[in-house]
Amino acid sequence: MIAQALKWVGGVDGFLELIDQRRLPAEFVKLQCRDVEQVYEAIKTLAVRGAPAIGVCAAYGLVLGMQNLDTRYSMLDALERLAKSCEYLASSRPTAVNLFWALDRVRLKAEQFVGRRRGTRDELEALREVVLEEANAIYEEDVDMCRRIGENGEKFIKDGVGILTHCNAGALATAGQGTALSVMLEAQKKGRKFKVYVDETRPLFQGARLTAWELKQAGIDVTVICDNMAGWLMKQGHIDAVITGADRIAANGDTANKIGTYSLSILAREHGIPFYIAAPSSTFDLSIKSGREIPIEQRAAEEVTCLWSGSGGKTQIAPEGIGVYNPAFDVTDASFITAIITEKGVIEDLNAESISEHLGR
Repeated sequence: MIAQALKWVGGVDGFLELIDQRRLPAEFVKLQCRDVEQVYEAIKTLAVRGAPAIGVCAAYGLVLGMQNLDTRYSMLDALERLAKSCEYLASSRPTAVNLFWALDRVRLKAEQFVGRRRGTRDELEALREVVLEEANAIYEEDVDMCRRIGENGEKFIKDGVGILTHCNAGALATAGQGTALSVMLEAQKKGRKFKVYVDETRPLFQGARLTAWELKQAGIDVTVICDNMAGWLMKQGHIDAVITGADRIAANGDTANKIGTYSLSILAREHGIPFYIAAPSSTFDLSIKSGREIPIEQRAAEEVTCLWSGSGGKTQIAPEGIGVYNPAFDVTDASFITAIITEKGVIEDLNAESISEHLGR
């Protein structure tokens, strides 16, 4: 079974339904977002997370932002409301580029439509339909991209190997079957048997809570390990490849992903293990030359000092008032990455020129 992280229910006056990922695996709960504020809160608090899923979620947030338009609105008024919703949702999280890519794409489509219209009430309704159609297109394209990423990457998983993955890059992080996990699912379809080791991924345990849950649902052999066990597993010969997702990829191939990914890339390099990134082309940000320019989100100290339960309770594990450093992401140098797998194919010689050529296909 592949989880459906999110879906739109109804037409232009519908709502966005999400799996509340804060509650997994203890509870399977769905949220209904009926306004922009609820979408912002879902993204900010990680009820929905994963770069592609955040982008799709934000696109549908704009549909919600266009509901209940005043009958006196002009087309320019409607565009202004859309722009304010874009600005608001863009402030929810700073690192995952898919968020900004999706918002810009929907806004541009709306602006192009308005540029050809006079602004009657009927055309305002048509504008709302355009926004929904573009959000739906982003959703459907993500489903297709996930499948193609898996098909392009499954060749890297041989029969009998051990794979290490970090955080969650599965269906819960996308609209489709995932990015890194899509590679595993497609290898499974080919009849290959392999073992996946999942880092727990502190501080919020996305690996232990989400990835392990997804792989178990899919019938793939999965074992959860603490983050600090990966190097020893590599030295013992249990890991043949590392495959992770990404939240933003710079023009030169430097890649931001969940904190702890950079450490794994160094360990993999030291042990001669290939290190793969699986991500859609929308995760590339060619306006950023290198990883040094990628903004890194800093999150609340409580995520580190407390253990959180699915029902919202918490257990304090560090002294009150202690200093905490809690970046959500780190950046892996392109030189540490064996290849990046996208829906367009595989980039093995990572540099600005090869990436630009690949994305231009």
